[in-house]
Amino acid sequence: MDIMLPEGDSKRTEEKVRGQDPGEHPSVALFREYLRLKTVQPEPNYDVAVRFLERIAAELGLGCQKVEVCPGQVVTIMTWPGTDPQLRSILLNSHTDVVPVFEEHWTHDPFEAFKDSQGNIYARGAQDMKCVSIQYIEAIRRLKAEGKRFPRTIHMTFVPDEEIGGFKGMELFVKRPEFQALNIGFALDEGLANPTDTFTVFYGEKCAWWIKVKCEGNPGHGSQFIENTAAEKLNRVITSLLQFRESEKQRLKCDEHLTLGDVTSLNMTMLSGGVSFNVVPSELSAGFDIRIPPTVNLQAFEEQLTVWCRAAGEGVTYKFYQKYMDQTVTCIEESDPWWKAFSGACRDMHITLKCEIFPASTDSRFIRAAGHPALGFSPMNHTPVLLHDHNEYLNERVFLRGIEIYACLLSSLASVPPLPAEG
Repeated sequence: MDIMLPEGDSKRTEEKVRGQDPGEHPSVALFREYLRLKTVQPEPNYDVAVRFLERIAAELGLGCQKVEVCPGQVVTIMTWPGTDPQLRSILLNSHTDVVPVFEEHWTHDPFEAFKDSQGNIYARGAQDMKCVSIQYIEAIRRLKAEGKRFPRTIHMTFVPDEEIGGFKGMELFVKRPEFQALNIGFALDEGLANPTDTFTVFYGEKCAWWIKVKCEGNPGHGSQFIENTAAEKLNRVITSLLQFRESEKQRLKCDEHLTLGDVTSLNMTMLSGGVSFNVVPSELSAGFDIRIPPTVNLQAFEEQLTVWCRAAGEGVTYKFYQKYMDQTVTCIEESDPWWKAFSGACRDMHITLKCEIFPASTDSRFIRAAGHPALGFSPMNHTPVLLHDHNEYLNERVFLRGIEIYACLLSSLASVPPLPAEG
């Protein structure tokens, strides 16, 4: 397949970027520079990322605003004004933090942005999601260089904290007046790679529930058959939950039309308790990560959790450590003007889309909950899903084609005619 690549910027070609290969496309060089910034949890260097983004905004002649949503947590906003600023805007969101690495399992330094002979760029954040951040930037750079202007304003937001829940990032940001002032009509955020020729687009997400089940029972000496122990009760709870897990796993396996986003995933992720090998403990607990699709009745599901705990015996309780309840999804009907613009641009590019519910969580959930339609989309086909994995990589040609894709999408989305509510 022929791939249209963005034109290079002569000024940027002259810049000396550490590790840049001779003749390397300047968009790729910028991507690799961003990957080298250590914004890795649990101690991300956000300051260096903010300075990097401020420099880019100045290069592009874009407005740049910094919003500190809580101490040390800064949202950077770049703005390209539209010709009709009264219209609702397009938001391009990405996060600046990346997950930790186990360097001993990587073939190359995860913060070197090593590029092999096939053009695969290895780095933490190559897929999740520094690629998308730079693709947004470079798509706008290209459109501006072509002299394009659109009715709708385009904002790019670069937010912290997403990889640890977004509670000190987007969740706080959507409640602030600076967010309201963006006057958002439609948003794009991260998606996932797809190993086939198809591109995946996500119109909703599962609700994440993190619970800890605590079981209290009779203590005693480890040599005795103590009745009603915490271990017996916890075993019953674990059995009930893992039987449900298996039923959902089989449902996914047996129905080819279902994806991971359509079923409830459940995993036991923590076990704690006990004081000594020869003491039967009076208390044991287990933690569970549950991801519930928007088709499931949340109240009914919680009632089922209560039934499982009651059936295990007295002294069995559970506590929520995360309980996300908003099940808002974005319309993907052709009658919706935003979806029509998005899907129409994809058809024009001969892109095949597969619509799914995102199997985990992104900042899109906060944007949707605030009342704004949002799609999760990362233009990475012919690419294995490697986010959070060892040796995460993205091929430079896939990356460059993504810039072309975003340029077409933005041209369509930022040109959506005034909607009735905007009249």
